[in-house]
Amino acid sequence: MKPVQVRELLSQGRTILNGWSVIPGGFLAEVMSSLGWDSLTIDVQHGMISEPDMLAMLQAISTTQTTPMVRLGANDPALIGKALDAGAMGVICPLINTPEEAADFVAACRYPPLGVRSSGATRAMIYAGFDYGAHADDQVLKFAMIETRDALDRVDEIAATPGLDGLYVGPSDLSLALGGTQGFDKDEPHMLDAYRSVVEACARHDLVAGIHTASPDFAGRTAEMGFRFITLVGDFNFILAGRGQVQSTRQLLSS
Repeated sequence: MKPVQVRELLSQGRTILNGWSVIPGGFLAEVMSSLGWDSLTIDVQHGMISEPDMLAMLQAISTTQTTPMVRLGANDPALIGKALDAGAMGVICPLINTPEEAADFVAACRYPPLGVRSSGATRAMIYAGFDYGAHADDQVLKFAMIETRDALDRVDEIAATPGLDGLYVGPSDLSLALGGTQGFDKDEPHMLDAYRSVVEACARHDLVAGIHTASPDFAGRTAEMGFRFITLVGDFNFILAGRGQVQSTRQLLSS
């Protein structure tokens, strides 16, 4: 099976820089994956990305060395199987609140007898090799999202789930759940305590701590906290950041 670059880098002690795509389109995914990320995650939960879009984007990412990943729409075996069969080498599952839900997620990513994934990898075999079925259980990356108070309260139990590779903090939802406001780069004391709890749980169970960030400065801060899979926003945010240039240019042209 083709090595999963992110897994290899993590085994070497490296910190992963992950990109994020919410806008559908194979060419946009190809451009995004050429920017130098270690991995690029296609967001089918909150983005405008359909199943055919996901497939085209996975194919586009595969033209580069970037590891193709998918943030799932839900903890649903059918959705998980579709993403993995299409060639995602890692999946991030939203709203994992209990160890039972974490166990269900991992089971949906693994073939019997360890799990319940149905055999039929189709494109994954084309991308990763025809021995994919013999190695996928151990190679596919599995991240459970921590984004609710219930999940935070049971983070150590969730982290103890066999077969899980990491926990991924959804800062905006977690902030709302803890009585704060939406947004990323949240550094209120209670959020810093929450980050610390996730990092410590990962350390106890030999997992990778992941998080979503919105700026290089805060990404660096999370690395200092112990996070090793760090997302720096994505395509939608990069396009919105261009508003300043549009407005500046309009002012120049109007003067």
